[in-house]
Amino acid sequence: MIEGVKIKKLKVIPDERGRLMEILRGDEQIFQRFGQVYMTTTYPGVIKAWHYHKIQTDNIAVVKGMLKVALYDPREGSSTRGEVDQFFIGEHNPLLIQVPPQVYHGWKCISEQEAIVINCPTEPYNYKNPDEYRLPFDTDQIPYDWAIKMG
Repeated sequence: MIEGVKIKKLKVIPDERGRLMEILRGDEQIFQRFGQVYMTTTYPGVIKAWHYHKIQTDNIAVVKGMLKVALYDPREGSSTRGEVDQFFIGEHNPLLIQVPPQVYHGWKCISEQEAIVINCPTEPYNYKNPDEYRLPFDTDQIPYDWAIKMG
């Protein structure tokens, strides 16, 4: 796994009224700090990639639908430089993925319905000077193919 990336298996607690799933708590080791919480969605088959942050750490969970999430480590001096990680997260595999600064990340909605993502980054979004650096999803700078792998 890419250096600095952390995964937390999310526990779903169902009862006769519905279900509860804790995503990130301030009293657990994975928690760093609070910047903001936001929700974003991705329609079926849509790819939202690639970007990284210089300062911010992302804490990403999917509460509806399924995503294929990919990470790429371009960092000089990292023990996992050049490595790609791939995760399938969402309703059928509830995980929190913590993405450290300077690691490219993105995702593709692989469910038949819109995926709903909750992110709790360590920094609030800066509208005047966003901490976001982008490449197109099909860049040749990242060795990753978003196509569905059969077999």
